[in-house]
Amino acid sequence: MHRANAARRQLDFTRLFLAQGLAALLVALLGLWQAGAEGAASALLGGLVSLLPSLYFVWRGLYRGRRNVMSFYQAAAGKFGLTVALFVIVFVTVPPSNPALFFVAYVAAQLTHWLSPWLVSERSPPRT
Repeated sequence: MHRANAARRQLDFTRLFLAQGLAALLVALLGLWQAGAEGAASALLGGLVSLLPSLYFVWRGLYRGRRNVMSFYQAAAGKFGLTVALFVIVFVTVPPSNPALFFVAYVAAQLTHWLSPWLVSERSPPRT
């Protein structure tokens, strides 16, 4: 019975995504202070380019379909492809006015993954 309950538990990534958003927001505030609204917009774009592929990875790898190695490989490949596509879209359609802040926000949001052992928690399914 214990194994059945453990198998039904799901990971909660909310705090990790909030940390990514907070990191991007902090860099955006720094950009607003240093470079004005254009710098803040560049930083927010960098944070979104980091956050959206992470959301896709969690959705594709953990919540859609079965949890097996192949689904994680597919999720990782999709995350990589989505990251490349978002970089291309941002730099072609809306070139950031401050590329340094764009990349600082992207890297800051990516570095929050180091904190995932402390930010990701297990949640039990609701009892019926």
